[in-house]
Amino acid sequence: MEYLSLMLGSLATNCYLLKLGDGKCVIVDIGEGAPVLLRRLETEKLTPCAILLTHGHFDHIAGVEQVREKFQIPVYLHALDVPMLSDRNANLAYWISDSPFQAVQAWQTVADGQTLTIAQKDFTLIHTPGHTPGSVCWKCEDLLLTGDTLFHMSRGRTDFPGGSDAQMLESFRKLKALEGNYRVLPGHNEESTLSFEKEHNPTMRGL
Repeated sequence: MEYLSLMLGSLATNCYLLKLGDGKCVIVDIGEGAPVLLRRLETEKLTPCAILLTHGHFDHIAGVEQVREKFQIPVYLHALDVPMLSDRNANLAYWISDSPFQAVQAWQTVADGQTLTIAQKDFTLIHTPGHTPGSVCWKCEDLLLTGDTLFHMSRGRTDFPGGSDAQMLESFRKLKALEGNYRVLPGHNEESTLSFEKEHNPTMRGL
């Protein structure tokens, strides 16, 4: 699957535009900088069909409502991170930024193992708690969008409210058990592959 990536906001959060064909796309995570994303959509002549969230921290959802409202598209996430869509304390906005937070007004929840079909493409949610209770990875074709769970040679922090080191290790076991290779698109920093991470990531190697 073809995709574009943008870095948004002060924490350089990765936002991905997954191309579905016929000028349509799915957006994964939208941090601060929705106007930057909107300009890119216009330049690329892309119309979003949905927004998928890997978790509910401010640097991944700050621009969601502006885009959702403009295009009237669904927002999907795990139920355990729903409180972060409207609570500045829960989503760490108070810690990350002084910018106003526009709460997300509409969303739909997706459970572990559930698959969404959007424009004939299947997106499967893998619940991977540890960074937050509702952290997930999204799997589509050869892509694995890992949010703040799996990074290149690293893993997400577990010291925020709701984080759990034990859950993070279980999530890594779940990802390590996936068959086949995937292009890993993380929430921050550079891309990787699942086969590389299985062989070289310190956490995965230790499991």
